[in-house]
Amino acid sequence: MFAVAALMWGCGTSERGELTGVVDRPYFEDIDLSGMVFVAQGNYSMGSGTQNATYGIPAQPRTMQVASFFMDETEITNNEYRQFVSFVIDSIARRMLGEAGIDGFLIEEDQYGEPIDPAMLNKKTPIHWSEQEVREALEDLYLPEKDRFYRRRSIDPAKLNYEYYWIDYAESAKKEGATTVKQEHKGTMFADRPKGLSNRSSLIKREVVNVYPDTLCWVHDYTYSMNEDFTRMYFTSPAYDNYPCVGVSWVQAKAFCVWRSNYLNQYLESINYSLMNDFRLPTESEWEFAARGGIAAESYPWGGPYVRNPNGCFLANYEPLKGAYDDDGGVKTLMVGHYAPNDYGLYDMAGNVSEWCYDSYNESTYIVANAMIPYYNYNAKEEDPTAMKRKVVRGGSWKDQKYFIQVQTRTYEFQDTSKSYIGFRCVQPYLGRVKGDNLKTATNVSR
Repeated sequence: MFAVAALMWGCGTSERGELTGVVDRPYFEDIDLSGMVFVAQGNYSMGSGTQNATYGIPAQPRTMQVASFFMDETEITNNEYRQFVSFVIDSIARRMLGEAGIDGFLIEEDQYGEPIDPAMLNKKTPIHWSEQEVREALEDLYLPEKDRFYRRRSIDPAKLNYEYYWIDYAESAKKEGATTVKQEHKGTMFADRPKGLSNRSSLIKREVVNVYPDTLCWVHDYTYSMNEDFTRMYFTSPAYDNYPCVGVSWVQAKAFCVWRSNYLNQYLESINYSLMNDFRLPTESEWEFAARGGIAAESYPWGGPYVRNPNGCFLANYEPLKGAYDDDGGVKTLMVGHYAPNDYGLYDMAGNVSEWCYDSYNESTYIVANAMIPYYNYNAKEEDPTAMKRKVVRGGSWKDQKYFIQVQTRTYEFQDTSKSYIGFRCVQPYLGRVKGDNLKTATNVSR
């Protein structure tokens, strides 16, 4: 009788005292983003095939584990980076128009009438750039008249600053940053709470980065070379839209990743879809694993020790002979995807432009880095203040000879430098183990 009553009582309600998890969670499925390639988890011998260029001594490779991730199939192009620059221009203009008292560009109250400080940007209101009121309000966004010629009204690149915030999780996890916090909760004593949890604001970092590429890199990289044409047109002309973006520092590339993450997740949030992992630069271990394309112990993305195919055609854009840049078909950079991809579907992992990696550079990375998803971020501020700023560069470029386009070759540049031969691509860590293995399709889920 009691069992029957209990069953009748349970009808019409989803709360039966059972463990069901939180309901009405945002929807989630794998998203295959346009222009990205999925690289499944695996381990590999990092550095295999490496030989010291000076002494001819083989390096000591090490087995490393890599988790699954998505990676851009090509380097970020001029036109893709220009979308970032255009976003920053639009955002700055809206802030200036709102602060000038023009209605519709700032949202100063939330849906409950509470003030928002600082005010949010209203992206729905169109900007009529040719209107007199708008032109006057945005005058400070342009170059001053003394810096113009032929009466051209051009936006001042020095004004294009992007502001973003991030949480320093590594700082929070440091042992010296922990403290013992005693607190009572329903008669239970807890101890050893990380200091970061009680002082979260100190871990939130603010960055302001000028996003416009250094178009002068073509001139200052090669003093006695006639590169003025590339300086004037490489980033601005539609002819180079699908060429790899260069003149971007590691700091700017990181800012691009933050913007790209927010750009995607704000849209997903608007449709009540689960947020995706942030984009970032690849660690050098991820980069090498992806560049190898599943081919072990070889020096190039296509395998084999040769840089030409059986027909004698070059397989990458680099400097085949000293000074003979065009032997492979390109004098400087080439359109992305000009050569065949590796077995993962990734283009230009050798040559064209070198690529920034997320890691700081250290000669002993293979020894000190953790084999489980290795990432090296050395930060000895007192011992070596420059160590943190040396960032790994991989892949070789149009100006390098073939040693530098090998998948295992490592070098570095300082994070605030910009070069005519360094670009970047993004990765997005995969949410889960491998594709098709999330909870909705897993065979071990019974309810």
